[in-house]
Amino acid sequence: MRTVDYTDQTTIVTGASSGIGTAFSRELARRGSDVVLVARRRDRLERLAAELEAEHGVAATPVPLDLSVPRAGRALATELAVRDIAVTGLVNNAGFATVGPFHEEEPDRLVDEINVNVANLVDLTRAFIEPLRRAGSGILVNVASMAAYAPSPGMAVYSAAKTFVLDFTESLWVESRGTGLRVLALSPGLTRTEFFDDLGGAHRGSYQTPQKVVRTAMDALDRGRAPSVHSGWAGGAAALVSRLLTRRRAAILSGAISARSRARG
Repeated sequence: MRTVDYTDQTTIVTGASSGIGTAFSRELARRGSDVVLVARRRDRLERLAAELEAEHGVAATPVPLDLSVPRAGRALATELAVRDIAVTGLVNNAGFATVGPFHEEEPDRLVDEINVNVANLVDLTRAFIEPLRRAGSGILVNVASMAAYAPSPGMAVYSAAKTFVLDFTESLWVESRGTGLRVLALSPGLTRTEFFDDLGGAHRGSYQTPQKVVRTAMDALDRGRAPSVHSGWAGGAAALVSRLLTRRRAAILSGAISARSRARG
């Protein structure tokens, strides 16, 4: 299978204002793709857009959007239609996690978490997948997590959300075969981003860079053979453990690891 030609393409990247989203935006622009940069923080998006246009000569369109608000995918599709921007690719990277026992979590925060990690990922994908399939030359990347491979007590909603993302995307990979659209679920391990900073040191270990995560994804897209890929040794270990252990044992082990991590933090 040929590598992806990103020239004359336009790719949406959500969560583009930091971390893996910024790294995806830079790499796509470097390869010649115009980009639509989506996140809440307008100032960061505008600075990134100016950087990408100056360095790579691509069109970079900042679109401030709160993905915790329902039906954000359709809102973005309407906005881009008004601007006459046709897209060929989508990277659903935006996400966040809550940490702690489920019964102590703030209900409104949990709703926002589900909207960002699941509901609007689906809404965005549904809003754009038909034009992506018709274009037949771009990419659909949904960012899952190593947490997708096993229950995560202390991060119950996040883990369940990322399991959904993994299964959902692998199903779309099958449905999209033969269309030219390359579909991939990306499951990063520990990555040095604001995501983990916001968790207050809840995870300790060896962190990879966002750039490494993106290189893993781009290489997998170029090969075009796998519905999902993990980045970092922790992601690979989690995937292996999920295949070797029963669900009961995986849940108990994950709970013990989470408890030790919180105790150290």
